[in-house]
Amino acid sequence: MDLRQLETFIEVANSKSFSRAAEKLYITQPTVTNHIQNLERELGSLLINRSGKKISLTDAGLLFYKYAINIVNSCEMAKFDLAAFKGRIQGHLHIYSSSVPRKYIIPNIIDGFLKKYPDVTFTLDDKDSKSVIKNILGGDTDFGIVGARYPSNKLDYIELIEDRLLVITPNTSIYSKPNYSYLDIDEILKERIIFREEGSGTRNLLVNILEENKIGIDNLNIIAYVEDTEAIKELVSLGVGISFLSERAVVSDIELDKYKVYYIREMDLKRKFYFVYHKKRQLSPLNETFKSFVLEYIKTFDTSI
Repeated sequence: MDLRQLETFIEVANSKSFSRAAEKLYITQPTVTNHIQNLERELGSLLINRSGKKISLTDAGLLFYKYAINIVNSCEMAKFDLAAFKGRIQGHLHIYSSSVPRKYIIPNIIDGFLKKYPDVTFTLDDKDSKSVIKNILGGDTDFGIVGARYPSNKLDYIELIEDRLLVITPNTSIYSKPNYSYLDIDEILKERIIFREEGSGTRNLLVNILEENKIGIDNLNIIAYVEDTEAIKELVSLGVGISFLSERAVVSDIELDKYKVYYIREMDLKRKFYFVYHKKRQLSPLNETFKSFVLEYIKTFDTSI
């Protein structure tokens, strides 16, 4: 049984596509087909349903999948442990994260991780929370760090730290109250609002809280949808509108007086950030090491804003 065939089978099962598996593994689609056919021939069982537009695992494929994962991960673990025994852990981390943890939490985590494992390289992808979840479920990555939970019986969420959202407004005479005081929701509803993009954890929390208070998104005077936090800050400081951002994203700017920040009266805009991973896929040794490091690091993380 060829290890490359097992890796190909796992990738096809995760991505539900021969072409995507070929792209991910940097091989041709005929090679993917050949690997699967040779594996099925050796096992004497059909592993993948190819009828219709969607690819799915047969009952035999579902049974074999967990063994394939364990075999591949055991080989990876052997190489990983041997490298650790020699005092050198190598590999490449692919980290998917939503914007706030990517900018304000993960850099410190990566700095600490690379000091401990200097031969590891990494890619840090900026995706909104919903896209991170989609990529995990689609097999493009094993884990991510997000600011919202999207229910799925295939995912495990581990709480990392707490965050909360603030209203940010232009620093003008209209907003004369001190920073960190309270605005009524009626004051918010009459203003022009710069909103986050669909799929954002920030937007998801706001929509849910507003709905709990019988306020629909249609009641907001939304003039723009902006993905980038820094662009939102600049637009607010110029007086284009008000917005909602993580307290972690604005705390260092308050002394510059570029804008003002407030809470909304009688609305709890607290949320958590999560380490999320696919519960039915065993993490690779390097990803498992990173996960363990993150959980230990968060224990010592300064949660004060």
